[in-house]
Amino acid sequence: MDDPGEVAGPDAREALERLLLDGPRRYTRLQVAELAGMPPTRTQRLWRALGFADAADDDLVFTDADVSALAVLSELIDSGFVDPDSEASIARAMGQALSRLADWQTDMLADALTRPGADGERRKASAEEVVAAARALLPRMRDIQHYVWRRHLAANADRLLSAAGRGDRRELAVGFADLVGYTSRSRGMGGRELGAMVEDFESTATEVIARHHGRVVKTVGDGVLFTAGSPVDAVDIGLELPEVWDAEDRPPLRVGAAYGAVLTRFGDVYSPVVNLASRLTSLARPGTVLVDRELARGLRGQRAYRVRPLRRVSVRGYDHLQPWLVRRRPTGDDASPFDTSAFEDMLDELADEVLEQPDDDGSEGRPS
Repeated sequence: MDDPGEVAGPDAREALERLLLDGPRRYTRLQVAELAGMPPTRTQRLWRALGFADAADDDLVFTDADVSALAVLSELIDSGFVDPDSEASIARAMGQALSRLADWQTDMLADALTRPGADGERRKASAEEVVAAARALLPRMRDIQHYVWRRHLAANADRLLSAAGRGDRRELAVGFADLVGYTSRSRGMGGRELGAMVEDFESTATEVIARHHGRVVKTVGDGVLFTAGSPVDAVDIGLELPEVWDAEDRPPLRVGAAYGAVLTRFGDVYSPVVNLASRLTSLARPGTVLVDRELARGLRGQRAYRVRPLRRVSVRGYDHLQPWLVRRRPTGDDASPFDTSAFEDMLDELADEVLEQPDDDGSEGRPS
């Protein structure tokens, strides 16, 4: 019996390439550079930035679509929309994001083409079936990608209207949600089981973060990096995620978050705030949320939360880091006999006094 994972032969590959690349491969690297009116070194730099392997000078690798794409890029540069100094960075960001999307879509298509038949046995799809499925699905996938892209642009409309030159610098809360003990637990898992857990985690994180107006910046297997526009949204995400994720067969979750000026560039975020959030995450106990002083200050006056200072610690890159533990304030049946109004008011006042104190030598927010 043929290997069910092998879904296509040479004929299908050639037909798929023509479909996906909008025509046959007919140009070498040097020819496509000449047709696009670009130096070969520049086209090679962009090709690598997009994540594709180098092609030999005499290999027929490129198509008419490649020439057209380079022509469009030249128009964007000539119009001033794309800075020539940043074109490779833009290509790299697009290549990384779309490569991951393409990997997922390829796996999905391959799985659809190797499902059991009427007799229960998995069979290899024919070349005609592969091409027919791709021809039917590609336009739909393109349309939904176009829709999602435009919706994300609309969600960022406020940045389009911000002051010129400042749209990439914002005050944001940055948070990490990290699976505790992921490495040791994953060693004993099969591929399917591990894949299911990662999918469940990413699905849960994405849903909770979106519900509280946050944005997933990226996921890295055992963790997720997110941003939120306000301290309250960030804390709501941090408190809810471990609760929703909690189950006996899952590793516990911990969260760290910090607030401050952040540079957003090509979909990623850069700032000492990101490093600070990462350090706080590493200090957090399973199921808890730790925040920095600035984010804790942003919660002042919010009666829904308890904000309590913890002992200062030294971690890699930061001396005398002051973590703040955030919990929901119990209400009704959840309150204990010690949750008296006077006692909690006293603790709130003590926390406020600490928050009002200067940052000493400022080491909390800067690398040591």
